[in-house]
Amino acid sequence: MDLLRFFSKSSSNSKNIAKERLKLVLVHDRGDLSPKFLEMIKGDIIRVISEYVEIDKDGLDIKMTRTRRETDNMPIPALVANIPILKIKNKS
Repeated sequence: MDLLRFFSKSSSNSKNIAKERLKLVLVHDRGDLSPKFLEMIKGDIIRVISEYVEIDKDGLDIKMTRTRRETDNMPIPALVANIPILKIKNKS
């Protein structure tokens, strides 16, 4: 979870935008998420993460999938991201 703390340094505005996007993902997943909407999410994730690290955009893989909740084994949507990091930027 330290990686998540690393990315929490973003401005509260970016945090709120990302939070709202993820809420929309959960709502739209039940009605089959459109490729256009997934591309919008992908663009937002790239923009926010790129403020802190240099990434390999060609190796980036973001997709929606389903997983099972540990507590009751119910299926739930999941956003899975494989983001190759090339270099961590030095921000002071």
